[in-house]
Amino acid sequence: MKAKKGFKIRKVCGQNLIVAEGKENIDFTSIISMNESAALLWNEIQDKEFTAETLAKILMDNYQLDDTTPLPHSQALEDAECTIKDWKKAGIIEA
Repeated sequence: MKAKKGFKIRKVCGQNLIVAEGKENIDFTSIISMNESAALLWNEIQDKEFTAETLAKILMDNYQLDDTTPLPHSQALEDAECTIKDWKKAGIIEA
């Protein structure tokens, strides 16, 4: 998967918002707010191919987690899959 071109993250009044830029996104009228973890993932995957496994690794590395911590890989992977599902529904990533 890959982030669609023209969607940038901006911090507005302390909130991480996805903003559509460019002619190709002129009909995009949704406002997408992201928590800090989702914003971290979004910034990390720009111009790169990614999978749920990629996102899980980013989360685990960023929060210094491994399978011996209370949040093992399986939970990070579940969170990554949920994030991908939300991004697909919002139309900001492509397969």
